[in-house]
Amino acid sequence: MGGNMTELLIRWFIKNHDRIGDASVRTAYGSLAGWVGIVCNLLLVAGKLAVGFFSGSVAIIADGLNNLSDAASSIVALAGFKVAARKADREHPFGHGRYEYMSGLVVAVMVLLIGIELGKSSFKKIILPTPVAFGLWGYIVLLASVLLKTWMAAFNRSVGERINSLTLQATSVDSRNDALTTSAVLLAMVISHFFHINLDGWMGLGVAGFIIYGGIGLIKETLNPLLGEAPPPEFVEYISKKIAAYEGILGTHDLIVHDYGPERRFASAHVEMSSGLDAMISHDIIDKIQRDFLENDNIHLIIHYDPIVTDKQTGCIRAWVEQQVKAIDERLNVHDLRLVQGRHHMNYIFDVVVPPEFEIAEAELRKRIQEAIQQGDASIHVIVNIDSAFVDTPM
Repeated sequence: MGGNMTELLIRWFIKNHDRIGDASVRTAYGSLAGWVGIVCNLLLVAGKLAVGFFSGSVAIIADGLNNLSDAASSIVALAGFKVAARKADREHPFGHGRYEYMSGLVVAVMVLLIGIELGKSSFKKIILPTPVAFGLWGYIVLLASVLLKTWMAAFNRSVGERINSLTLQATSVDSRNDALTTSAVLLAMVISHFFHINLDGWMGLGVAGFIIYGGIGLIKETLNPLLGEAPPPEFVEYISKKIAAYEGILGTHDLIVHDYGPERRFASAHVEMSSGLDAMISHDIIDKIQRDFLENDNIHLIIHYDPIVTDKQTGCIRAWVEQQVKAIDERLNVHDLRLVQGRHHMNYIFDVVVPPEFEIAEAELRKRIQEAIQQGDASIHVIVNIDSAFVDTPM
């Protein structure tokens, strides 16, 4: 039933709903989700505040104000989708996609503040309890709220998965939690009615704690993409494998991904190709890779070309160097090895990529690599550049 209603709303209000990759269609999905959240939550706010004030229940009022924060969240999220859909301009050449994340942060702070205020009110109710008169309408409103919030959770999850929106997926989790919270309030009402125990203040405090916990989680979720979180490992693996599948590509490294909002990713990577391959052919291959990612994955990919000497001797030395470096730590990766003959010694020049939060200090690591490669041979001069990995590269 819930799935049918979701499909019906999508068909009614979203033109070309199957064209998910279209920015205007994505915005339409976000707008629909926003308006559904506003209307449903305001209905719940009206019903719960009315019942809460007439019955004197701080738990029901708290639950109603929680829905009010949800309505405000939907309004801010709706505005975020609208602003994020703006095209790039001179001041914002990468577009306005991060406004969606910023709107989520505003919502999260609002949720946290409401939870703190509700906690204060509920604590006062515990210290100075007052009689609560639950009526039939209280049970009806809370039961309807549980059913409606359960449907909203499914609706937001479905839409969020379709358009790959963290905001809507977080809203889905919030709606599910609201359904659980209201169920707890309803259970407390039943216990209070049959056992004459006043749990109203305690339940209000529980709801407030739940809201505060959710607000802290939402703040963390929305801050991460704004600060620049690492892309998912499966996304990194997809890019790496797709580049490596092209003929002439010997390896890829130094992948960096920048997120400027949902479906607005920019990336750069280094690719290793044989130095013996004609420069025009190498350039053509790189052009094809970049066009492929832009047209089929909506990723603006910039590739840096690293020419690699592929003769047998250099290949053997490269494999030996990698073996020595891996002996220090399996997570280390070697690339861009160049052998440059000097007047009195051979220069081994290469880069080593270290994982995030690597335990060995850079100076110490460089010293250990140099000792492992030289092994007391003064004719070998090791020049190592230590790189930081900006993504979780699959091993």
